[in-house]
Amino acid sequence: MAADRHSEIFENERRRLAGLAYRMTGSVADTEDILQEAWLRFARQDLAAIAQPPRWLGAAVTRLCLDQLKSARKRRETYVGAWLPEPLVQDDDPGAERQWMVTEDVGIALVLTLEALSPEMRAAFILRDAFDYAFEEIAAVVGRSPAACRQLVSRARRRLAGAEMPRPVAQEEALPIVTAFWQASRQGDMEGLLRLFAEEIEVHSDGGGKVPSAINVLRGRRRAAGFFAGLARKWPYPQAPAPRFCRINGSPGFVSVELGGVVQTTALAIRDGRIAAIWIVRNPDKLRHLEPGLRTG
Repeated sequence: MAADRHSEIFENERRRLAGLAYRMTGSVADTEDILQEAWLRFARQDLAAIAQPPRWLGAAVTRLCLDQLKSARKRRETYVGAWLPEPLVQDDDPGAERQWMVTEDVGIALVLTLEALSPEMRAAFILRDAFDYAFEEIAAVVGRSPAACRQLVSRARRRLAGAEMPRPVAQEEALPIVTAFWQASRQGDMEGLLRLFAEEIEVHSDGGGKVPSAINVLRGRRRAAGFFAGLARKWPYPQAPAPRFCRINGSPGFVSVELGGVVQTTALAIRDGRIAAIWIVRNPDKLRHLEPGLRTG
């Protein structure tokens, strides 16, 4: 009976814990490993000795994330090219089964901004603003004083205040733009791309050194359009219909199979009818979790 109670509590908290771990690590694989380890530790606990099991679990997951980030620090420092979080792909069909994390606020822009914070600052901010932990509780997790944790959260809020997060865009508004981008980028239509792109667009492409991708973030409408037009001229794409529309970390986009059989996800930030950012993940290590149906569109 005790094991059933442990399992019931943990399953009730799984989505919340998954959102916490993913925002901390940006990795689906690490999130799954961390949740498994948290479960093993929780299953050994005497529930009578835990005043609030959900908060115990949140603290345990955060500590595991901090340990993981310390071990991953060197890999991040030597990562080849732009780093993007592992994409969370959700079919936008209303009848499609919802994934285990899609209700959490895990937009790519947010995860990238959190990635720029120190692990301790990230943990303090998420626990305070997303999960309403007291500063005394946060202090016990990150190993700082409550006053220091208050400062960490304050600094994180200031940094996040300068990061504009894309607003949700309905499929009816996004689908024509996604389709037009697919067609213009495949045809090398420079003028079509310029019409679609916002003046200050950013293009992030993550190949991780495993497959070809742009090493640096491309900024500016003309540079971004020239990049896609140049790809189409150098490696002409066969005519093909646009892939099925989906959501990637909540943003409109698609999953495609590119030349050489390379699977990639493409997510778009759309503001005022223009594409303000494009996030492309090509690193095969970050796409292993994709369901076969999503890989083929």
